[in-house]
Amino acid sequence: MKKIVEMWNRVSLIAEILVGIVIGAVLGLLVPGATGIGLIGTMFVRALKAIAPILVFALVISSIANAGKGNGQQFRMVTIMYMLSTLCAAVVAVSASFIFPVTMTLDLESYQADVVPSGIMEVLQNLLLNITDNPVNAILNANYLCILAWALLFGLAMRRTSKSIKSALVSISDAVSTVVRWIIGCAPFGIMGLVFTTVSESGLSIFKEYGRLLLVLVGAMLTVALIVDPLLATIVLRRNAYPLAWRCLRESGVTAFFTRSSAANIPVNMSLCKRLGLDPDVYSVSIPLGATINMDGAAITITIMALSVANTLGVSVDVPTALMLSLMATLGACGASGVAGGSLLLIPMACSLFGIPQDISMQAVAVGMIIGVVQDSLETAINSSGDVLFAATAEYRQWQKDGREFKIGAIVNPDE
Repeated sequence: MKKIVEMWNRVSLIAEILVGIVIGAVLGLLVPGATGIGLIGTMFVRALKAIAPILVFALVISSIANAGKGNGQQFRMVTIMYMLSTLCAAVVAVSASFIFPVTMTLDLESYQADVVPSGIMEVLQNLLLNITDNPVNAILNANYLCILAWALLFGLAMRRTSKSIKSALVSISDAVSTVVRWIIGCAPFGIMGLVFTTVSESGLSIFKEYGRLLLVLVGAMLTVALIVDPLLATIVLRRNAYPLAWRCLRESGVTAFFTRSSAANIPVNMSLCKRLGLDPDVYSVSIPLGATINMDGAAITITIMALSVANTLGVSVDVPTALMLSLMATLGACGASGVAGGSLLLIPMACSLFGIPQDISMQAVAVGMIIGVVQDSLETAINSSGDVLFAATAEYRQWQKDGREFKIGAIVNPDE
C-alpha cells in the first residue's frame, strides 16, 4: 500500500485530475446509484467554501502591506503595466462573454430570483451595503465584497507597522496558501465525485457544455497573450515587442503551464531576466511582485465564470455593471493565490456583485476544477510569462531614456 501511495504522489496533479475525471465518468455510467461517491465531491466543495473567505482576507492584507516595499519610483512603470494588463484582460473577458454567452448546469433549488439586482443603481446600493458589513460576519457569511474592502484597509494600515509584523502577515498568508494546497491536492478525488454526480444525473452530454466554456476561456486568454499584452509593450516602447513576448511565452510560459504555479515559476523568470541582461536589483523585486499582482489569466477566469453563472440565472448585465465587474476582477485577481486553482476561489466574490449566493457560485468553482486541467495551466502560463514581459518592458523603457542601444528580446547572457 505504501508503494502505491508513493507512486501516486509522484504523478503530476494534472494527470491525477485526468484520472479522476475518467474514473468519475465511468462510475457515473456504470453505478449511477452509488451516491456515496458523489459525497466525496460534496465534501471537497465544502472544504473550498470554508477556506475561500480566509484565503482572500489573508492574501490581500499581506499583499497590500508588503507591496512596493523599497520600490520607489523605479518600479512605478512595471506596477502600472501589471495592473493595466490585468484590467485589459478583464475587459477582453467581458467582451468574449458578451459575444459568446455561455451557461452551465447548476443546482438552482436554493436560488431565489428576487435577490438578483435589476440594474446598475441597485448593484451600487448592494455594493455599498455589503462593503460596510462587520468584517467577522463577512468572513462567516462569505461576503467577499466586505472581506476585500476591510482587507484593503487593514493592509494599508499594516504598511506602517514594523518589519516583523509584515513578515508575520506573509507567514500567515503562506500558511493559508499551504492549507489551500492540501485541499487542492485532494482535487482528483473531489473531481471524481463531482464528475460522477454530473454524469449520473446528466449523462456524458454535459462535457459538451464544459467544452464551450473552455473554448471561450482559452480564446480570451490567447487573445490577451498574443495580441493585448504584446501590443501594450509595443505602445510603451514604440518598437515591435513581439519578439520579447514570444520569448517570454516560449521560455517562461511553457514551464509555468506544467507547474501551474506563478510562485513556483519565479526562479525560471529570474533566470530569463538575467539572460536578457536586466538589472538584478530591479527584477529581483519586479518578478515576485508580478507573481502577486500581474494576473491576466486569473482576471479572465474570474470574469468569464461569473458572467456564465449570471447568464445561467438569467441576470441581465449592462455595460456599466460589466465595467464594474472588470474592476472587481482586476482587484480580486491581484490577491489570487499563487497555487494551482487559486483564482477559482475568487469567483464567488465576483458573483456577489450580482447578488448571487455562495451556494450557487461555488458550483461554478467546482466546474472550474473540472476544466482546470487546461484552464488553470494556460492561465498560469499567461500570468507568469507576462511577469517577464512587463518587467523587461519597464526596464527597456528606462534604457531608452538613458540613450542605451539594445535589441528587444535578445539574449545578452547566453551562458546564464
